[in-house]
Amino acid sequence: MTAAFVKLLVSDATRSVAFYEALGFERVASEPPFIQLKWAEAVDVYLVTPPAMLKLEGRRGLGVLVGFRTEGPSGLDELLLRAQAQGASVEGPVVQPWHTREVIVTDPDGYRLNFIEPA
Repeated sequence: MTAAFVKLLVSDATRSVAFYEALGFERVASEPPFIQLKWAEAVDVYLVTPPAMLKLEGRRGLGVLVGFRTEGPSGLDELLLRAQAQGASVEGPVVQPWHTREVIVTDPDGYRLNFIEPA
């Protein structure tokens, strides 16, 4: 079990898990209303289907970037290609003044995922 995790409320669990797996997340468990994914053996992400009475309206995660480190010589570039193949909105890559190269990918529910590697 990792020390930190994030839970994301999703409108369509099937669509969301397919998107995240296409990016390289690994499904660890699926017990509705939760689907547990893992990124690079380091971060747990829970896709949560909210109860029917809870209406998900508006943009999700406004003002929040959910960050993940990429690894390997082609980590960020490979992720960028996977995101584009899913038709995701992608910003970057951008080399930041704090010596990272970053890409922001928007998931099907509007959550912004920030993938980072050393520059």
